Formats: sequence, C-alpha cells, structure tokens
Amino acid sequence: MSEDGSSSKLRLSAARANGRLLKGYGPLAALLVAFVLMAMLVPTKAPQQNVVKETQAVSGNGTGTSAGTGGTAGTAGTAGTGGAAGTGGAGGAGGAKTGTGAVAGTAAGKTAACAGAQVPGDPYSPPCISFSGNNGGATSIGVTANQINVTFRITADSESFQQTLQSLGGANIADTTADIERTITALATYFNNHFQFYGRKLNIEFFNGQGSITNELLGSGQQQADADAVTAAQQLHAFAELNASSEPYGVALSQQHVVNFGVPYLSSQFMGQYAPYMWSLDTESDDVVNATQELNLKSMATGNAQYAGGDLQGKPRKVAIIAPSNPWYQTAAQSAVAQAAAAGHPIADNIQYQLNLSTLSSQAATIVSQLQNDGITTVFCGCDPVTPVYLTSRAAEQGYTPEWVVAGVAFTDQDIVGQLFQQSEWSHAFGVSFAGQTLPKQQTFGYAAYKQVSPSTEPANAVDVIYAQMLEMAIGLQMAGPDLTPANFETGMRAYPGSQAGASNALYGTWGFPTGHFTPQEDWTFIYWNPNMTSPYNDKQGAYVFSKTRTKIGSYPGGALPLPAGFPFTPSG
Repeated sequence: MSEDGSSSKLRLSAARANGRLLKGYGPLAALLVAFVLMAMLVPTKAPQQNVVKETQAVSGNGTGTSAGTGGTAGTAGTAGTGGAAGTGGAGGAGGAKTGTGAVAGTAAGKTAACAGAQVPGDPYSPPCISFSGNNGGATSIGVTANQINVTFRITADSESFQQTLQSLGGANIADTTADIERTITALATYFNNHFQFYGRKLNIEFFNGQGSITNELLGSGQQQADADAVTAAQQLHAFAELNASSEPYGVALSQQHVVNFGVPYLSSQFMGQYAPYMWSLDTESDDVVNATQELNLKSMATGNAQYAGGDLQGKPRKVAIIAPSNPWYQTAAQSAVAQAAAAGHPIADNIQYQLNLSTLSSQAATIVSQLQNDGITTVFCGCDPVTPVYLTSRAAEQGYTPEWVVAGVAFTDQDIVGQLFQQSEWSHAFGVSFAGQTLPKQQTFGYAAYKQVSPSTEPANAVDVIYAQMLEMAIGLQMAGPDLTPANFETGMRAYPGSQAGASNALYGTWGFPTGHFTPQEDWTFIYWNPNMTSPYNDKQGAYVFSKTRTKIGSYPGGALPLPAGFPFTPSG
C-alpha cells in the first residue's frame, strides 16, 4: 500500500433514504448512492456457510478430465511465447456453455488444464489451470515476475459524500477507510490464494485522487480525472484500476493504457472504442434497452394496463420512459424509443431529469404531473435508486398508480432499494433483472471469501460489490495466461467459458464475455414486487420475487407476463 493510501479517507456510507430526509442535499451522483445502498444492512440471521473451498491444483499433460460439478476442463494452450489458445471444454464452472477454456497464451513456462473449476463450488470460477516454469517477468507495465500492480482511487469528495449519506440514512452504518482497505486487501489475498496468477500476486495501491466522483458522474471533471489517471499509470505503474466508476476517469485510464473496471451503464459500442482497457459490472446500456424492450414489445405493448391502479387499470397501455439527462443515458433512452417506434408501438413520453438531489423532489412533482396529464399507464423507470423514492411518494399523493416497470439498473431491482419506495405504488412494480436470486449477506461468496482470510473480523458492508469487481478482474488475469498484457487480458476474457447458469448461489446472474461485450451479463429474469414478503437479505418486509426462468438477451419468446393471481398485492403494513 502506498503512503497516500494508508493515510487516506474512504467512507462509503449505507443510506436508508426517504423523501423528507433527501431534501436539501445535493448535488450527489445517484449511481454512487446505488453503490452504498447495495451494502445497506447486515442481516441478523443466516448462519455463515463455508462455501469457498481450497483449490487443489492437479498436474496433468494438458488434457482435462471429468470435472464433477465443474464441467469438463479445456485443453491448455500451446507452451511458448505467445502460444495459441487451446480448445475449451463444455463448462469449466458447471458446464454452463461451450467455449474456449484455455489461457490466452503462455510465456516461457508451461500451462496445463487440471480437473474441474479453479474454485470448486463457485459458479463463476474459470476452469482449473496449473502452471510451472518462468512467467516471463515484466510482460507489461505494472507487471513483474512477482506482482501485478492494481490501484484504487479515493476521490476528493469521499469525506463529504460519506457525511451527507450518513445524514440521509439516519443511522450509523458506515464503512470506514479501514473497513474498505481491509476488505480489499483480504479479498486480494483470497484471489492470490485461489486463482492462477502464474507466480504473481495482486499488489493493491490506494491513492488520493484530485477528482470528484460527483462531478464526473454529472459529466464534468475531466481534467482532474486525467490527472488521476496519470498518477495511476505513470507514478504507481498500474496494470489495472479497480475504482474507475465514472466515464471521465474510465476514458482517461484507457488512454493511459490502464485496464479499468467500473464505468456505469455505457454502451458496448462506446466501451469498444477503448478496448482492451474498459470493463464494468454495470450492464451495457444497449443490453438494458434490448431486454426491457423485448418485454415491452412482446408481452405488453398490445395489451391493457391490467396491473395499474385506480382509473388507469384496464386502459390500453400508454408508455413513458424516465431516465437521467446525462448524454450516455439519453443515448440508451433514444434507442428504446426508436425500437418501439420501428415496431409500431411508439413511446408516448421520454422524460429526462437531472441527477441533482437538491432538486429531485421538485423534479418528481413535475414528472408525475406530466405523466398524469398525458394519461401514461405504464412507466419504464431507467432511474437511479433515489428518484423513485420521490416519484412514488408524489404519485401516491396524487392518487396516480401506473404500472412501474423495473429496468434492472442502479440496484433498483434489489430488495434494499425497493423497500425505500412508497409501497402502495411499488406493489404495482415488475420488470427485468440481470442479477440472480437474493441471498442473505452471510451466504454470499464475497462474505465467505473474506471470512476465509480473516475469520475473526467482519468485512465492509460493500463486500459483495467489491468482491464482484475483483472477481471480474481475477477471471481475466487467470485466463490471460502468464504472458500478461492488456491484449491478452481481453483474449482471456473471451476465452472464459462462462458461469454456471441458474446456480442457486449465482448472486450476480449469468456471466460471459463474448466478443464485442465488456460487461458480464448474458441474460435476464422477470421479477415482481411483493410488499408483504420478507427479504432474505435483511429480514425486512418487501422483496422481489424472481422467476426461475432466465432469458438470454435477445431471445425472449414473449407471451403473457408471468405474474401470479392476486398481483398487485395490497401492502399489509
């Protein structure tokens, strides 16, 4: 850890926002609010499960054997500098799909496939790979024979951001600097111990940046983001950056040839301009559009709004889209409008709003008035997690109860966020989610991975988000092979055979990285809100019900919405 990192302040608070508490604060980036909301509450039940097991590497001659639950391992790539990737088997992590299971290439050492998954029982694990010999040493900037330099930027507004969210939340549930750094460091140890990094170890460098994540997510702050990217690349010699959670910083890092993770909801076309550097956990915006419009055009557009309330119920559907005014989100909204128009079912309203907490309340009142005046029966909300707090509150005050359609973005498809919304309104909510079934925090791989390294302490509340981001990076590092370069990182990601589809512990949904895509989500599932169901995440009332069927993006067959009799349910509380 750098000297700056050890003295830095990083506090990511967990907020339980409501309309009254939100007034007067701003402007803050709602997508960062989403990050901390994801880690809001630690559940009080659910005993810890030892779901992460020590991996036993098996030496072999390069041919995989039967992998048990891990599927059939692929044949390793040919040894030698720049060796070609070999042919993969049918799974690697549970036999989810076929694909290339070999590493991208090798240096002077020798790689071979070993039986099963790298981490048995983990549905996201790459196939097991063994290695011996010379890893090639300094194969890229930030890579030596012994380590891989990875930075984590702490923005200038971390402290004020934390304090504001603490006020919004009304509870002292904060992740301190020590919590975050301890969690990342422990998880780095976990990945070093369990994944194949070919004799190298992750070296995490925390540093104080000049930038403001708030400004960057609102479309400004490029100069400061550029300066921080130079620090990561030229001073700290980063191969990768874990906290590239804004478009300006992600672009700046890519221009500095640093592999980066975290840009929110950009299109595959945009990210592709910066290949092989820009990656993210947040679903590509074009996939969000395709999934939501599949649902709209194949199951909703020609029907009546039977799940609305009041005098809207049963009227022919009239659809509106709500999304932030930022250019990259409006590009997605315009794409949805174009798709609907081409299919002969035009969107009635495309409503923009500014990501500014100080004005969200008044903006929500204006939006609800417009929706009412235009007779909108069905609202597709491509929203941050705070705006629906206001929208549903204002709608309830006006006796306006449309169908609320969830777009699966910014954690609005998670129980801890849905619980914040006005429940008589949100009981009419359904839509898509790219995530998997909700699990108690103490039954997730992120929590278990941390506890395996540090059993006597508790991780940060944000452990599952941190773990998923590091997992995405670790998959690419292993699949790249010992000749680690940004280009081989991308080749390795394409060779990843994918996650185990439909696994009960697949918290993040189904993963894969086919050519042209830079985020992992490959499918979606239908969800609806039950205000009377107890959430397994935090034991509180209100939870999403997930369909057991997952649909590959672009392959939705249509048909009636899979909603149960009695929906929408009247809140009991």
